[in-house]
Amino acid sequence: MFTGIVEQTGLVRGTRPRGGGLQVEIDLGALAEGTRTGDSISVNGVCLTVTALQNTTAVFDVSPETLRRSTLKTLRSGQKVNLERAMRADGRFGGHFVQGHVDGIGRIAEIRRRGDFAEFRIEAPPALLEQMVEKGSVAVDGISLTIASLDEKSFTVALIPATLAQTTWKESKTGDEVNIETDILVKIVRNLLHKTAGSSAALDPEVLRSWGYSPNG
Repeated sequence: MFTGIVEQTGLVRGTRPRGGGLQVEIDLGALAEGTRTGDSISVNGVCLTVTALQNTTAVFDVSPETLRRSTLKTLRSGQKVNLERAMRADGRFGGHFVQGHVDGIGRIAEIRRRGDFAEFRIEAPPALLEQMVEKGSVAVDGISLTIASLDEKSFTVALIPATLAQTTWKESKTGDEVNIETDILVKIVRNLLHKTAGSSAALDPEVLRSWGYSPNG
């Protein structure tokens, strides 16, 4: 379990194919201290397991399924990645519940600079957008963000100066692909509602009224 609060960026030292998957070497820098083989680390929002560690460089094996759903298949030597160690049981939540299970890939469609701040509009598949709510949480490349606005094709998020400075987002540009993990709480509620209403039933006002909810609150 992660919080979506990136601790620092790491540097990809190399990648190589392995049995249909990919093996990735990443320099963890200061995060290597206290890290052991078997530990979980979020790399651009993807939960990976440390399979080997030499000095500050960790080795990760990435499965074919993870490569299919995420941007890790495009990692290259010299690229920076966002890193977060798994949360300790006695830790504090600074973001939201992030599993490190990426749901799919989005694309940065627009970047608006607001002084030291920035607003990103990200295009995403309809299946992912349906699992989002305005002012709800979303993890993008491992960063816990609040959805500022949402439409049928995209959503927007605002980044503060500290987040821009401490993550890979300061170097992001229009057209870049990003990893998206929707809020697990929204997924659970949506799944339960659809099971209750029936797989083919739309959650429209009439359905909600039949359950005792008032569409006007």
